[in-house]
Amino acid sequence: MKRIIFICSCLLLLQSASLLLKRQNSSLAKPHSVSTPNSSTLDHGGKIETKYDGFNYETVVTLKKMRITCGGAKGLQSTIEQTCVSLVASLHCPGVQLDHVRLARLQLIFETKDWDKRHPLGERELFVVADGQRLRLGRMGLVTQNVAGDRGIDVMKEVLEVAVPYQAFNKIARSQTIEIRLGKTVFALQEKNLEALRDLNNRVKF
Repeated sequence: MKRIIFICSCLLLLQSASLLLKRQNSSLAKPHSVSTPNSSTLDHGGKIETKYDGFNYETVVTLKKMRITCGGAKGLQSTIEQTCVSLVASLHCPGVQLDHVRLARLQLIFETKDWDKRHPLGERELFVVADGQRLRLGRMGLVTQNVAGDRGIDVMKEVLEVAVPYQAFNKIARSQTIEIRLGKTVFALQEKNLEALRDLNNRVKF
């Protein structure tokens, strides 16, 4: 009797092992479904990163440094000539969530060989014209201002930053045309910049 029970147990184990092996082979044979990324993510060329900042208890979604223009923009006194301008934008959500944005931060980065083209304190008021509507975003603060060597040539790098309400950023991100004025400097965002800002805005719920 014990022998019969032992043989039956062995048969059941073999059958279970056979079924498990078939399931594993079947799952390996099926290709994994891959979600198609948003086309704007592929086209605009910007890099967007989401991180939790434990020191400030917030989740930050950031569009990393993205080039706007390199001497090809317009300026009231040609102040943008031979100057490369880049943008960094970040959305700050309290806690571990993306349902509510506390504020947005915008950084403008200027790189030029001419030290005189930096923006003094009286020329840091930031204005944006979004689809014809003029927005005053406030005075930008100086993050860094230094000189670095590039192929034996000194290049001045100036980084300015301002915090803005999310409502203002949302208006900018949904606009079709954006012009920026900082002091005497005026330039327009390129289509790829606008697409990157829309992509950034779509990473949060609003």
